[in-house]
Amino acid sequence: MKNTLLGTISKSDFERDGYVIIPDLLTMDEADLLRKVARADRDIAANRSSRADGEGGAVELVVRNDLPEDSIYGAIVRAQPLVEVMEHLLGDEVYHYHHKMILKEPRTGGAWTWHQDYGYWYNNGCLFPDMASCMIAVDQATKENGCLQVIRGSHKMGRVDHVKRGDQTGADQERIDAALQQLELVNVELPPGSAVVFHGNTLHRSDQNNSENPRWAFICCYNTKHNNPWKESKHPRYSPLERWSPDRIAETGAQQLSRLHQPD
Repeated sequence: MKNTLLGTISKSDFERDGYVIIPDLLTMDEADLLRKVARADRDIAANRSSRADGEGGAVELVVRNDLPEDSIYGAIVRAQPLVEVMEHLLGDEVYHYHHKMILKEPRTGGAWTWHQDYGYWYNNGCLFPDMASCMIAVDQATKENGCLQVIRGSHKMGRVDHVKRGDQTGADQERIDAALQQLELVNVELPPGSAVVFHGNTLHRSDQNNSENPRWAFICCYNTKHNNPWKESKHPRYSPLERWSPDRIAETGAQQLSRLHQPD
């Protein structure tokens, strides 16, 4: 990760479209290290949860609220350049809300229904949608293996009612259909290490992975300090986020990979 990203990120694009792409957020070596750690991570293997998509498939994911200091995940979330970008786009100090790994395996990875993240987080006591996620491609993300799709500008619609579909909760389909008559659907195809930052109200989904290639993605979710939840929920309230040099991504990741390869 570069020591600064602010000169390459357009806040006006984010405010207009509800998302912004960051090419090569991680270097090739950092992206490769993240992929190796994730594939070897016994915690991911043991704690996968599955969400049926109502279409015969299921998405697997691992969600974490804690932020260990000895993991590459924590080093990425804390990386000063990324934190600065999130604060630039959201206009306030941010903190770690949670992070997760999405696991779409070849031929079996399910779809995500249309939804807004704030459609979920609203119920966690967050008064405002002043929240965002950074999704980093662990594997190549393509239309064939179920890459993220967004509706450009849909964050301006405000929060949409969400209902249950299978094991997932999705946005009201009638409103989605109306939005797609006026707004552009964008397939966010990304090489490993590139990322997309999207607003908490941006409508997004993904197709099933019907390809021979995996599509894993690491998602860092941030909330703003002024949006500190007014009630307890499964995700944390505000606490200051320590900022780390991006150099610690490679250092921490290499140490973690070495530990993972040690016999129990």
